[in-house]
Amino acid sequence: MSHRTPSTSPAAAASTALAAARIRWADPQREAAFVAWLDRLGGEHGLVAASLRPASADASFRRYLRVDAHSGAGSASRIIMDAPPEQENSAPFVHVAGVMAAAGLNVPQVLNWDQAQGFMLLSDLGEQTMMDVIDTQHANANHALYLQAIDALLAWQLASKPGVLPDYDEALLRRELGLFPDWYVQQHRAQVLDSKMLATLEQSFSTLVADALRAPRVFVHCDFMPRNLMLARPGQADAGLGVLDFQDASYGPISYDIASLMRDAFLSWEEDFVLDITIRYWEKARKAGLPVGDDFGEFYRAVEWMGLQRHLRIAGVFARLTLRDGKPKYLADAPRFIGYIRATAARYRELKPLLRLVDQIEGIQDASGFAFGRV
Repeated sequence: MSHRTPSTSPAAAASTALAAARIRWADPQREAAFVAWLDRLGGEHGLVAASLRPASADASFRRYLRVDAHSGAGSASRIIMDAPPEQENSAPFVHVAGVMAAAGLNVPQVLNWDQAQGFMLLSDLGEQTMMDVIDTQHANANHALYLQAIDALLAWQLASKPGVLPDYDEALLRRELGLFPDWYVQQHRAQVLDSKMLATLEQSFSTLVADALRAPRVFVHCDFMPRNLMLARPGQADAGLGVLDFQDASYGPISYDIASLMRDAFLSWEEDFVLDITIRYWEKARKAGLPVGDDFGEFYRAVEWMGLQRHLRIAGVFARLTLRDGKPKYLADAPRFIGYIRATAARYRELKPLLRLVDQIEGIQDASGFAFGRV
């Protein structure tokens, strides 16, 4: 999808180089390649190179820049994805963006992709995420936002069909769960797992995997949470919430994305609000013909168990980001995940051995007084 266009003037090229120099580059050769790429695109897309600035970064090696653009009589901005190809495969992002757009979701449009160098020009969905405007002190004030998120999720799931996205299969589920003992327990907590502890993990993991594999399959975003949902720009409310960070999308358990939404990696709610929104999702999904079953209690259990698998994985991922990748801010949220894990494991008889093991790892002496609250 890369398109060559005539280079801009020497003055414009110098402006591009100056703007790029304001962005931190670890590799001078990559900086030079970026300057040449942006210079080629400038005329075709009306880019104002001098406006280049950081937009955001994520837990991977990808980062995002924002650049202004003139288009016809108006002006707008564009997003540039900088994804080094030796570390990031951007092909899934491009593929899933197309699948989501076909499902009617508001996602970035890929305007140019230099696959060999890992640079991508995207339409800009805005600067305000759902997380930015959430009232964390008053759950019910956020009802409308969460209902918008549910509408986007339903549109995504209703477009589901097999063979389009990678399967969220047993091998992937187990590989993700393995991050918890490998990185959180042994690396972060410096705990040596004996044979009994390993047996407890294996039994608990097998229980969670078997349950996930029994669930009806739909398209799964895999990180469907407020930080990845964008508020519509003024005058574009009909487009719905924008959806980002979808490159890991798969075909998997229908319980996954609602678990991600309501048991957020960076935000916790009291259980009455979690139940309220989950019930509303379940009712809408059932009415739309999605396979969520007729027993909400059983569906909620499946959501909790799917969320438990996710939280074990993320605890491991956040430990790895800190210890291997030098990104310590993520591990600051580890107590939230341990709280999620303990709350779910304490609720179900099959998972009590996991609760005792986590308490042992965390140095919690008495689990009998564990109180439910934010989940």
